[in-house]
Amino acid sequence: AEGVETQRLLFQLRDIEVSIMSNSDCCTPKSTSDSHDEHRQGVRSAYAKVAQADNSGESCGTGSSCCGVSDDAAINTLISTRLGYSEADLASVPGGADMGLGCGNPRAIASLEPGEVVLDLGAGGGFDCFLAAQEVGDSGHVIGVDMTPDMLSKARNNARKGGFNNVEFRLGEIEYLPVADASVDVIISNCVINLSPNKAQVFNDAFRVLKPGGRLAISDVVATVELPEAMRNDAGLIAGCMGNASLVEDLEQLMKTAGFSDVRIEPKDESKEFIRDWAPDHNVTDYVVSATIEAVKPGRVADAGCC
Repeated sequence: AEGVETQRLLFQLRDIEVSIMSNSDCCTPKSTSDSHDEHRQGVRSAYAKVAQADNSGESCGTGSSCCGVSDDAAINTLISTRLGYSEADLASVPGGADMGLGCGNPRAIASLEPGEVVLDLGAGGGFDCFLAAQEVGDSGHVIGVDMTPDMLSKARNNARKGGFNNVEFRLGEIEYLPVADASVDVIISNCVINLSPNKAQVFNDAFRVLKPGGRLAISDVVATVELPEAMRNDAGLIAGCMGNASLVEDLEQLMKTAGFSDVRIEPKDESKEFIRDWAPDHNVTDYVVSATIEAVKPGRVADAGCC
């Protein structure tokens, strides 16, 4: 059945979570930091398995999922074209870069220009980075950040295979980016921020690294209504980009608090067609949908010589 193997892999995280909880001291509450670390490690473990399966030519599932790959290139092509990529996009990147991940096409709203510096939060196998690199050209630069060493290794190998000299990949967490202050023109991300246990810090650090006038161009899963507690506590749904989604109004407030202006979040109802395949045994589309997320860091510096 479509997607069964992917969900089996991800739902194993629930058993890990239950085991951790049962072995912990019931009378010693976890700190927020411990909770965030446990959450992050669960997600890292899931995506390491995805990268390892793809590297070995195995399948983590044949269904469309934000966090599952297939060993069938035709299926991955179908998944990606459903997300808004063209067949020309898919043909322009190294084999193996398109892992069928994501919930949209952030590059479609990024309006990239030659010479710009682009940062991809949660770069995975490098797919969006390579597409961005073609738009910014040799005078531009693309940085992909991922917290999973297996994904980082895969992305770097793909860059070598494709001869992408204007792309680099760095190990790091999206809450604490290994990137200098005010050094990036555009931040893109595809179905990754929903996974973070501390989205406020994600947007704070994104604001830090953007240049004045820099912009966010993100595709992600958002909640349209409050998620049930059972869904929020389901490690499989969390790693599957659904169980940790935030309400649209909460995301808007986090971004404005971080300092962003011109915040725009546009849910895409048509995305329910593929999101329901991610967890066919759950009514997830009653609660979540893919959206485009855009914002600007105020204070663009006037071009030199404009006067």
